[in-house]
Amino acid sequence: MSGLRSIESALENGGDHSRGEAVDLYPLDCYYFGFRAQVPFNHESKADRIMRMRANDDAYGMRKCVAAVLLVELFNHPHILLLQIRNSIIKLPGGRLRPNESDVACLKRKLSSKLSDPEDNSEGNSQWEIGECLGVWWKPDFEAPLYPHLPPNVKRPVECTKLYLVKLPESRRFIVPKTQRLIAVPLCRLHDSEETYGTVISGIPQLLSNFSFNFVTPGL
Repeated sequence: MSGLRSIESALENGGDHSRGEAVDLYPLDCYYFGFRAQVPFNHESKADRIMRMRANDDAYGMRKCVAAVLLVELFNHPHILLLQIRNSIIKLPGGRLRPNESDVACLKRKLSSKLSDPEDNSEGNSQWEIGECLGVWWKPDFEAPLYPHLPPNVKRPVECTKLYLVKLPESRRFIVPKTQRLIAVPLCRLHDSEETYGTVISGIPQLLSNFSFNFVTPGL
């Protein structure tokens, strides 16, 4: 059996029990974090990136991306797993859809390629449980930031990014390139931290506000 503690049960007055879906979170130490051979880092300038995005837009149309919200428990508080690249760039795991690829198929493929050992077939695409879409973000033009709503004057956005809650099992191996690492950041630190984590990541606490969390201790 597993020990289960609801985050609401820690509140003296019981809290508001009219919240949405309950999500089971397992302790951070239930997961293994390791490294594999590093991948080449693309030192792309902003101008080169915009040029590449314009070329892809002409060839394939609007850029469609997906990103994963992975949650664990640490110190009786939900933490989100973020990718830190070269100790500077912080982002959600995910990436761009291939032509005619579904959101779920893409996210499973990206999580397997970014967070798993490519030589280990035991934890392939089928092992990722993709939950509900938490939010959609839009980029009106190539140099604009992402917006949570499409501005009314924009008829053809250049990028759409969807955030999905990914439910983690009781245990899993996370393997990332040596130039990257997974960091666990408490949800409370993300709120109002746009300068550090960016618009999308800092807005995740609000997207999760209608969820309740069960802290599960395996073996109890």
